[in-house]
Amino acid sequence: MDGLFTIENLFTLGMLVLLQAVLGFDNLLYIALESQRVEASKQAKLRRLGIGLAVILRVALLFVLMKVISLFQDVLFSIDYRGIFAGHFTLHSLIVFIGGIFIIYTALKEINHMLMLEEDENSKRKPRSFTVSLIWIVIMNAVFSFDSILSAMALSDNFIVMAAAIIIGGILMIWLSDHVTEFLKKNRMYEVVGLFILLLVGVMLLSEGGHISHLTLFGTEITPMSKGTFYLVITVIVVVEVVQSRYQKRLIATKLYNDKTHINQK
Repeated sequence: MDGLFTIENLFTLGMLVLLQAVLGFDNLLYIALESQRVEASKQAKLRRLGIGLAVILRVALLFVLMKVISLFQDVLFSIDYRGIFAGHFTLHSLIVFIGGIFIIYTALKEINHMLMLEEDENSKRKPRSFTVSLIWIVIMNAVFSFDSILSAMALSDNFIVMAAAIIIGGILMIWLSDHVTEFLKKNRMYEVVGLFILLLVGVMLLSEGGHISHLTLFGTEITPMSKGTFYLVITVIVVVEVVQSRYQKRLIATKLYNDKTHINQK
């Protein structure tokens, strides 16, 4: 225990917390968007309970991975279809694949809902069950956990340090989730941006799953999307949206001014 609070462990803890924050952005965005699908009075409770359960699950998953990491990395089955499609699939890669597909489906479904112009009773989205949303948040957190846990295991072999980083990261996520959700509510235009970012997250997970599986299509190996590329694309999307929204507001203001001037001249 005396050797736990060393400079090296404290530095590693700081690095792991930072890692949790960087790798947890996509998870945080999903939680913020998913929580808006339940009744407004239950959204904050859903986020806190979902993240709390997810933190417990992450610590448990960390413990399991440290003990039986080979079970997640061993090849379950291989496919080689005439050189067109080939890969060696592990439990890890399958979990990442399924998570990516689900996120893409969710993002496309929500984008389609936002594009619907009809506001009758049939087109209005019904609130999702609190329990269902809670389950999905916990499940998707498990999917997002693999990268952060495996990255943490590459930096440290101390379970207590890694578990502490996960708990601290969870506390930060609880705090940030409320702010992100409130921001999206007040700036609905960024909710659309968030959905497209979520779609990009799904694509990133698919590419990661393909990389883990050594997947090849027509002889070309799938390479994962780097976090640097991911954040660069997000930055470009957000900047374009900010410029577009400001330009649109200026056009509207100019039009109103011109209309008012035209009326006064009459």
